[in-house]
Amino acid sequence: MIVFNYELDFELIDESNYERWIKSIIGDYGFELGDVSYIFCDDTYLLNINRQYLNHDDLTDIISFDYSESKLISGDIFISIERVKENATKFSVEFNEELLRVMVHGILHFIGFKDKTEKETVLMRKNEEICIKKFINN
Repeated sequence: MIVFNYELDFELIDESNYERWIKSIIGDYGFELGDVSYIFCDDTYLLNINRQYLNHDDLTDIISFDYSESKLISGDIFISIERVKENATKFSVEFNEELLRVMVHGILHFIGFKDKTEKETVLMRKNEEICIKKFINN
C-alpha cells in the first residue's frame, strides 16, 4: 500500500497515477510492494527529522527510512517540497520532473541502489531517468 501524507499546503494531482507508477517500478525491479508512506513537508519539518534521527544539521530534499524485508519494499519517504522547488530551478528542470526524481530516488534506495560514490551516483541517476521516462510516457 502507498500512502501520501501532506504536512504543508501541497498535494499531488491524481495520486493514483503516482501510485501505479511506483508499483510498476517496484515490480520492474523484481520486488513487491509492502507499505510505503510519502510525507511531503517543508524545510523546517525535514531539518528536524535530519537532526533528530540522523544527527545532521543541514537541509536536504529527501530522507528515507527503509523497512524493507527481502523482496518486500516498505519504508517512509520524507520530501521537502521547498528543496524540490529550489533544486528544479537550480538544475533548470520542471518542478514535476524534479519531484518524480526525488520520489523514485527513495524507492531505488529501498531496492538497493546507493549514491555514496561517484560510480553509485551515476547508476542511481541512470535509473532515476529510466523511471521518470516511464511516468512521462504513460
